[in-house]
Amino acid sequence: MQVTVEDLNSVKKTLHIEIPKDEVVRELDKAYNDLKKKAKVKGFRPGKAPRSVLERLYKNDVHADVSSKILQSSFIDAIQETNLNIVGNPRIDPPELSTEKPYKYKATVEIMPEIADIDYKGLTLKKNIYKVKNEDIDSQLNMLQKSMAQHTPIEEDRPAKDGDMVLIDYEGFKDGKPFEPTGKTENFTIKIGDGRILKEFDKGLISMKPGDNKEIKVKFPKDYADNNLAGNEITFQVKLNEIRKEVLPEIDDELAKKMGNYQTIDELKNDIKSNLEQGYTKRTEQEMNEQIFEALISKTDFEVPESLVDNELEGIISEAERSFAHQGKSMEELGFTKEGLSEKYRETAEKQVRRHLILGKIINQEKLTLEEEEIETGFKDMSESYNYPLEEIKKFYKQDKDKLALFKHTLLEKRAINLIIDDSTVKEVTPKAKKEAAKKKTG
Repeated sequence: MQVTVEDLNSVKKTLHIEIPKDEVVRELDKAYNDLKKKAKVKGFRPGKAPRSVLERLYKNDVHADVSSKILQSSFIDAIQETNLNIVGNPRIDPPELSTEKPYKYKATVEIMPEIADIDYKGLTLKKNIYKVKNEDIDSQLNMLQKSMAQHTPIEEDRPAKDGDMVLIDYEGFKDGKPFEPTGKTENFTIKIGDGRILKEFDKGLISMKPGDNKEIKVKFPKDYADNNLAGNEITFQVKLNEIRKEVLPEIDDELAKKMGNYQTIDELKNDIKSNLEQGYTKRTEQEMNEQIFEALISKTDFEVPESLVDNELEGIISEAERSFAHQGKSMEELGFTKEGLSEKYRETAEKQVRRHLILGKIINQEKLTLEEEEIETGFKDMSESYNYPLEEIKKFYKQDKDKLALFKHTLLEKRAINLIIDDSTVKEVTPKAKKEAAKKKTG
């Protein structure tokens, strides 16, 4: 077998593989001999059918099987011979099998990039220290209060106005015909002025009274979030059923009890504060990671295999689909397509791959390893984070070698990030509140 490597770029190669004619003939002879022993051919005793008859009856199947066998074994031999660190699946266009000539084919593959040692020491990082303020807790309480608000019909006889909650029936038409994305909907609650459908739609509701019917024409902008509606002119037939007012509960112990495992409002406030602190800690960590990767990506030049980007992108889209499903919606219902999301998040996926490759290089460069104790701590952290039994988490990972390897690698990446931070100059700062910053700017 002969193998030559053609460089398409630093991470993409084409292998030109040639299997001698006599090897092809030998494999075909073996395949027909095996077939002869077990083939049942009318007019011939078992094992006595001539090869010419077998070729007439089974040539396509035999050639397909032999071709597949030769491809698989020769490709594995070629990878071992060239010592290429392949990622993703090869792209192979198999030729016709012939006894008259060598079997030649091309396999386009991608390999892991070769990354030079990374100088990660001496970075200057800014660490934002966020403190939970009373207004942060109040803001969370107000959102909880709003989520538990009751909407009751107003008593006065008046038309709808900006800020009202209204209960409506509607159906949208395009070019005079019912339009599926705006199908008939009954008892839909909407707050006038929030622009949940479109501000233009809200304006059309103003001055309507309960029982009124109205035609509201709107033109959705081309960049509207729902692709099914973007750029379309829709005529809505609307009936206003009821004008409602929002009745907010008091922020007190009763509200806390309704939220679950709380007896007093102070217990709820303490829990909110703890959650906010955890969120701020995570935010600080993410901001520092961004600074690290921006610095290291700018000084580490390498090409990224498309297959790794595709895999990362697939993960991002799958996560988006799970998020949509959690909301009880499909991707299509929300106006998204896989193609659209792929285009939107491809750059993000490439950055993620670069980050993983950089951290992988530092892990190898510094020969980082994990102690059993660190793995146990990782399991415990995950158990607490997801509020899931520790033993179940251990069982989940230990019964799947690939998942366990990925889990360990994630822990090693955290080790690498901590190593970078330890060798950096970290300046702690307290970010100014937006209002304060704006006041300083205008002053």
